[in-house]
Amino acid sequence: MTDPEDTPGAAADPRAGWVLHVDLDQFIAAVEVLRRPELAARAVVVGGRGDPTERGVVSTASYEAREHGVGSGMPLRVAARRCPDAVFLPVDRPAYDEASAEVMATLRATTWDGAPVVVEVLGWDEAFLAVDPAAEGVGGGTPTSPEDLAARIRAAVLERTGLHCSVGIGDNKLRAKIATDLGKPRGTYRLTAESWSEVMGDRPTDALWGIGRRTAKRLASLGIDTVAQLAAADPALLAAELGPTMGPWYRRLGRGVDTSPVDPTPYVPRAHGREETFQADLEDWSEVEEAVRRLARAATADIDAEGRPAARVGIKVRFRPFLTTSRSRTLPVPTNDPEVLADAAAGLLDRVERDRPVRLLGVRLEMVPPEGGYDR
Repeated sequence: MTDPEDTPGAAADPRAGWVLHVDLDQFIAAVEVLRRPELAARAVVVGGRGDPTERGVVSTASYEAREHGVGSGMPLRVAARRCPDAVFLPVDRPAYDEASAEVMATLRATTWDGAPVVVEVLGWDEAFLAVDPAAEGVGGGTPTSPEDLAARIRAAVLERTGLHCSVGIGDNKLRAKIATDLGKPRGTYRLTAESWSEVMGDRPTDALWGIGRRTAKRLASLGIDTVAQLAAADPALLAAELGPTMGPWYRRLGRGVDTSPVDPTPYVPRAHGREETFQADLEDWSEVEEAVRRLARAATADIDAEGRPAARVGIKVRFRPFLTTSRSRTLPVPTNDPEVLADAAAGLLDRVERDRPVRLLGVRLEMVPPEGGYDR
């Protein structure tokens, strides 16, 4: 049976109903190679302070490094063992912010047959695009296909920034997002309701945007290993095993269903946090407390930039080797006083067992909602 949400309704405007997902190829590594052209075609790993003998994780790896099994989130020491000839570089957030801003400005300047597009930014290196629903009429001549628009976007981004990107085309955001991965690198791919089953049916469930390894394992325990099996699963069973909200939602993912619009509303953070991994484990708890206070003060500067006080404070403590615990509490009165927030964060250490050395600390400040609440 076909779900009415599976296939978008016919639209008079040939641009309507299409969603494009733009994803920069190996973004962070590509930015670094632009600054250091001699690194082109070499294995590049970006993470931490760029020293693989220190504690830290890979932020990104070039395609050449990925061929050796290096991936995001991997300890730098492991990356160095897998790819000893790689060039290791420190993370440079301001450079990535600047490059991302140029990319997004390029996307926002895009028009489709004279009609403006709306852009929903997902992060440094990716965004959704769709024709502005308020746009009227179609430019003269033959309407531009989404593939032609994708080619124009890729060329414009490359010309303005020197960065390559891939573009996924779909009849909703979910399919466009997945299509991008199928077109990488430097390519374009279209995925729609008509091709969904053929392209995705035999793929594992974690090939879906929104399903990670943990959820895939839970689905596998129910005998659901592929996208096709998830699409055909009993919704009552999924609701019973995975929750009344999430269970049916996973089945919708299996069928490629997504009704969310491309939303250009700027993302408003709910919280800011700071973390630090220590090169030598902290065993003196006076040093642990001082580190928590320092992180809290740094996070306070971040919320000051938002103009909203903190309503809740949380800490994360990772012990040797990798046992992690977290604690949080709501403040009696929201505040952005750095010393009050430092005291609150340090006070949460009283609720943590102090029986192991500490390798990582984090402080998170959850802010009061903006006036009118959060749009998304």
